[in-house]
Amino acid sequence: MSQSTPRIAPLTPPYPPEIQAQFDRVMRGAPPLMLFRVMAGHGRAWDKFRAGGLLDPGPLSLRLREIVIDRTCALNKCEYEWGVHVAVFARPAKLTEDEVSATVWGYATSSCWSPGEQALIAAVDALHHRATFTDEEFAALSVHYDEPQILEIMLLCGFYRTVSYLANGLRLPLEDKAIRFPAQI
Repeated sequence: MSQSTPRIAPLTPPYPPEIQAQFDRVMRGAPPLMLFRVMAGHGRAWDKFRAGGLLDPGPLSLRLREIVIDRTCALNKCEYEWGVHVAVFARPAKLTEDEVSATVWGYATSSCWSPGEQALIAAVDALHHRATFTDEEFAALSVHYDEPQILEIMLLCGFYRTVSYLANGLRLPLEDKAIRFPAQI
């Protein structure tokens, strides 16, 4: 199978009216992502995927939310989802080019991050590598974030790890307007 062909075929237009309406709600007029088209072809998986999604405004700012998502996708080597998020949300989230690069190649201690963002990235890294926090990591996170925000951080990490598994396992080709991982410095 080529790198440009997903392992499970996506839906092709015209989409059933119910699916089209769901795409319209999520994509706000843009063509549906390949990931959505693959998932929508399998009703139960699509329903579960949409139910688990965290696209609604939550207790984190757009900037913090995108740092969590971008770092989680980068740690999972998911250029597909990382590239979609950076292309769509980096500018509105006010992420600089150095910060975007640091989501892939940087560390929690990278100087581009504020102390709260450093604690956030350390938390994402801990969840990725150990699926938990040490007491010290949780305490550091709690200095900057309240309980609803900490729960949101963990939910985002888990959901976007799942998204990474899907995109990587399905071998989805990058979206046309997606950003590529930056070159390692």
